[in-house]
Amino acid sequence: MYLPDWVLYCVHSLEQAGFQAYTVGGCVRDSLLGLQPHDYDLCTSATPQQTAQVFSHHTLIRSGEKHGTIGVVVQGQVLEITTFRTEGGYRDSRHPDWVEFVDRVQEDLARRDFTVNAIAYHPEIGYVDPFGGQQDLQNRVLRAVGDAPTRFREDALRILRGVRFSVRFGLTPAPATMAAMAELAPLMEQLAKERIFQELCGLLPLIHADELVTFAPILVQVLPVLKPCVGFLQHSIHHQYDVFTHTAYVVEATPEDLSLRWAALLHDCGKPAVFSLDESGKGHFKGHAKISAQLAEETLYQLKAPTALREQVVFLVAQHMTPLEPDKKLLRRRLGKWGVAQTQALLQLQEADMGSKGTGDFSQLEQFSHLRQLLQEVLSEDACLNIRDLAINGNHLLELGFAPGKAIGNCLQYLLSQVQQELLPNEPGALLAQALDYLTHGMNHL
Repeated sequence: MYLPDWVLYCVHSLEQAGFQAYTVGGCVRDSLLGLQPHDYDLCTSATPQQTAQVFSHHTLIRSGEKHGTIGVVVQGQVLEITTFRTEGGYRDSRHPDWVEFVDRVQEDLARRDFTVNAIAYHPEIGYVDPFGGQQDLQNRVLRAVGDAPTRFREDALRILRGVRFSVRFGLTPAPATMAAMAELAPLMEQLAKERIFQELCGLLPLIHADELVTFAPILVQVLPVLKPCVGFLQHSIHHQYDVFTHTAYVVEATPEDLSLRWAALLHDCGKPAVFSLDESGKGHFKGHAKISAQLAEETLYQLKAPTALREQVVFLVAQHMTPLEPDKKLLRRRLGKWGVAQTQALLQLQEADMGSKGTGDFSQLEQFSHLRQLLQEVLSEDACLNIRDLAINGNHLLELGFAPGKAIGNCLQYLLSQVQQELLPNEPGALLAQALDYLTHGMNHL
């Protein structure tokens, strides 16, 4: 395993002071998988106070000291160095009731979540792998360290992390591990919403449809809004899948953009609430986009998602049934109202939605290439999309004799509508003439 000079420096500094030191966790796992580690962590037999003494001439970050961790700034990098420790008692399924420092790296590895994360490495000794993590990586197996239920009761977030590790690294949970993840998933209700949201944001851009379906019993515990969708048949010739399976394929079909993936995940969550069956046995979901948007907003608010992401997702969910007509005039109006980025994102969501019904009929997808072409043409024409794009502004209207206030805004909006419908060119002379007619008509009317 390759270690950068600054990491080797810290290992050697601790050893020269009489302590053991190993790289551990994600950096070891990633290296074994042939990936470049994003960061490095050390574990050591030195106490936090002893670590601070060894690196007393460096900038130290001591916020995690009570848990055994000292951050050392070396060559502009922050290396977290944690004392070998064991833990006991997790009454809240999150925090250990006590932490005890120990002398052996094997004891420290025994407290970790999965075998693939419980491997230590020393540049001279090699790998320390008491739980078979290397073998599990080779076999693409995700296995809890020791007793799986015990590991997940210690910290319920490990269940969601297990899903993310499975998806990110292509690992299949061992039967006992998967059973414990599913059985103890309700413990995640005790977790801080921010922790859940962070894990889901790490998971969504990576996940495929079959993985969403496989892990549905776990995911619905942290996203209860999706629980009614699992197995909910749509009773429609246009939909082969149940609501959740259709949703899973839509997620996979959207680009790996966080807002789009969240929108895809929640776009049909309101369907079960509005379902009706007509006399012919055909299912209907009238108004489901509106209900889905309301549920999406509630869900993301509870998860404490950033406001900008929440608003973007709610917009996409609310509008995912609004047709984007292949008409330049209407496209200009949509672009003026929604903006370029939101319109393009909506087009991507609608295309993914249309192509994920499982019927094998992709004829309706042809419209999206045409829409995309028209959209590019409109954008390349330097189109007038909003009031700011008009060739005149409110000052020009004041000079014409308009009174300050609402009348100016109403007139500009009227002129924009005329330009977008191609009834009026976006030229100062034509706009001012039309504005004067608007003013005269309005004054005569009064």
